[in-house]
Amino acid sequence: MLTGVERVVLHIDLDQFIVAVELLRHPDLAGKPVLVGGSGDPTERGVVAGASYEARALGVKSGTPLRTAAARCPEAVFLPADRETYLAASADVMTALGELGGILEVVGWDEAFMLVDTDDALDTARYIQRYVRERTALNCSIGIGDNKLRAKLASAMGKPAGVFRLDVSNWVEVMAGKPTDALQGVGAKTAKKLGARGIATVADLARTPMDELAGEFGPNIGPWLVALAHGYDSSPVSDEPFRARSHGREVTFQRDLREVEPMRAEITRLSRQVSEDLAADDTLARRVVVKVRDSRFGTHTHGVTLAAPTRDFEPIDVAAQEALGRFPLDRPVRLLGVRAELVRE
Repeated sequence: MLTGVERVVLHIDLDQFIVAVELLRHPDLAGKPVLVGGSGDPTERGVVAGASYEARALGVKSGTPLRTAAARCPEAVFLPADRETYLAASADVMTALGELGGILEVVGWDEAFMLVDTDDALDTARYIQRYVRERTALNCSIGIGDNKLRAKLASAMGKPAGVFRLDVSNWVEVMAGKPTDALQGVGAKTAKKLGARGIATVADLARTPMDELAGEFGPNIGPWLVALAHGYDSSPVSDEPFRARSHGREVTFQRDLREVEPMRAEITRLSRQVSEDLAADDTLARRVVVKVRDSRFGTHTHGVTLAAPTRDFEPIDVAAQEALGRFPLDRPVRLLGVRAELVRE
């Protein structure tokens, strides 16, 4: 490596991606609270797929039920979700990033890691932002780090459309006082368990002996949590093509289903869609999982392992029907989903 040149990890994260794509079609909505989800009718059941920053400021985010979103944000503009358009926009962005050199790892519709050698990381990040904007008219935030964990946390700190650097030199300064769930990979349940042990902040977790957490969290997860608090991450940036771990489809019913036969018909329909997704992606399923959400919002899953990897509709539907049969179905059902877990190459 040349003198003055450093190797950094960049995390490129598109800002309010779904909404931003819609704003290209509806520029008159810029600056307004915009919510995307379902058919665009907030009186229907469904959830928000994308929320503008203006809507988020009013307490609405992705995953919020549409009706709840309408109550919290009555002035919001609701738009229907358009999956194929978002996939096309994502492909355009990733193509543009691939033209810039470095090692590119696509990790979703709206984010990617890039490993680059540069003599000015900040200047490189800003150049990438300009290039993506010129090619696609979309803005992104970029985190600069010395590993993937720090880069991803940094991009969130740079939003919207900014650049932030988080590495070993400022990790303690930036992260020490934050709650443990500020760490990527620490969810609410884990944070609650840590809090019960008096571990409230990242600094508290970093000071905890690894073996002290092994008993409750396991010999691997316990030490990993402490390492996470120090900002350690050894996972490489890989340019292997992105492959989803599963393909799934689900439907929220405008009226609860109460009879089993309509439920089975919906499972068949969803299984066919999943089979078609597998064929389009040239992937095979190894296990089929069915999700059921009842009228009280209780959500449960059951899975069935396939006799042999497949993308064919019939065995996927048979497995999904078997999984559905494992539910008591003693309450009205508001949502059904079928997910195929993929064979890992």
